[in-house]
Amino acid sequence: MRRRAFLELTAGAGLVAAAGLAFAPSIIGRAIAAPTGGQPLPLPPVLDLDQGAGATLETRAGSHAFYEGASAATTLGYGQNYLGPILRARRGGTARVSLANRLDAPVATHWHGLHIPGSMDGGPQMAVAPGAGLTRELEIDQPAGTYWYHSHTHGLTAEQVYQGLAGFFLIEDPEAPDPGLPDELGVDDLPLAVQDRNFSPEGHLRYSSGGMMMMNGMKGDAILVNGALRPVASVPGGLVRLRLLNGSNARIYHFFFEDGRGFHQVASDGGLLQAPVAMERLTLAPGERAEIVVDFSTGGTRLLSADDNNAMMGMMGGMMSRIMGGGSSPDNIRGADGFEIMSFEVDPARRAARTSLPATLPGAPNGEMAEPVARRRISLEMMHGMRGGGGMMGGMMGGRGGDSPGPFSINGKPYDMGRIDVAAKLGTTELWEVVTDGMAHPFHVHGTSFKVLNVDGRAMDFATTGLKDVVLVRERAEILVPFNRPADRQTPFMFHCHILEHEDNGMMGQMTVS
Repeated sequence: MRRRAFLELTAGAGLVAAAGLAFAPSIIGRAIAAPTGGQPLPLPPVLDLDQGAGATLETRAGSHAFYEGASAATTLGYGQNYLGPILRARRGGTARVSLANRLDAPVATHWHGLHIPGSMDGGPQMAVAPGAGLTRELEIDQPAGTYWYHSHTHGLTAEQVYQGLAGFFLIEDPEAPDPGLPDELGVDDLPLAVQDRNFSPEGHLRYSSGGMMMMNGMKGDAILVNGALRPVASVPGGLVRLRLLNGSNARIYHFFFEDGRGFHQVASDGGLLQAPVAMERLTLAPGERAEIVVDFSTGGTRLLSADDNNAMMGMMGGMMSRIMGGGSSPDNIRGADGFEIMSFEVDPARRAARTSLPATLPGAPNGEMAEPVARRRISLEMMHGMRGGGGMMGGMMGGRGGDSPGPFSINGKPYDMGRIDVAAKLGTTELWEVVTDGMAHPFHVHGTSFKVLNVDGRAMDFATTGLKDVVLVRERAEILVPFNRPADRQTPFMFHCHILEHEDNGMMGQMTVS
């Protein structure tokens, strides 16, 4: 098993585990009433990194009360008690970030979605030891958009992200034409990091990585946005831009508004779409981002999500996961096929700067890529640890311990920090066929943005997907992957499933670009 099969983040908390499966009454059922949310939406502080200005991020332990009446839970954060500040940089500049580790465990920090060399990317090889630090010079040359940063520590990514090591990284492009979108951060432009968590009766975080929780990923029954439980955002009575980040370990969200109002998606993982896309529901897998514009001129509403049924063995796997404590789901709203994420209230004192959307979005990437020079098949596999005679239970309880192989693999090989799986040529493009085993997997590639050609038998229109760095694959997908940043054997790029428990337990590979 991994270093901790069950972790309750509170002083003096006991361990409750048997045969690698965690059984805790408040996780398996609803032994206590659901905690009350509704506090004002918090906005993390903003650190501008433009014009060579730098910032220091300390990874440190803290404490945070997640809802009214809760005890202060033990958490992790970048320079604060939980999560990290919003980092903001400009295209054409250098973002200088110093990382200082004040924890008793190593921490690697990955700049998710950034087009930077492997030596700057923050993969597992670049973990900062306890008490140590390093400085990164990030050359920003890519489209404006919503990106993020988070722990990528070998074998500890899921646990450290769950505890709070994540934050937004926003890129602006001063040379690009004005797209005509809401852009006053904290007023009509709201970054929203959506996460699910499990709490003890006292309000402490509970994390489990053994058994079905490892197989399906850890899912909680409480929804946080920017670290607050089902908060309320005050918005102007007009167009508001929501930068949605699925920062959960494993949960897939299917967002919609309670009153049925539509909205427009204007950006994806890698920047703006070429034109606003009208929709009523939006699916985001772990690691994915989307920017949407919502019209609040008719009043406020609640943002909901349909349940996530993604599990190994389908419905049966989801049922087993819930029984064993890692597949909890929030209660659905009465009369609605979904649970609450957060709510929005119109504040008449806030002025709406935008009342209409442009027909097109100037400055959006055009999606043009070179013809592929190679084709690769990337097979995401869940049964690696079960083929050696241990069976399903052996695989579930054979999680990562130190450098031992986990139960998951890519192309038949569990992650090995000393092995290079793909050697790509700098300046070329490849066509990757990604296939899955057992359940849907969000597939992520470091150091680039790719173009999705088709997913599960459906051709994808670039106008609706834009550039991506995560794609949710239920069966099979084809993507065009350009390689425009170098990575050597000492600091390779990663490609992996973004269900963090899968990544930690072997479903990851390494790539050089030279």
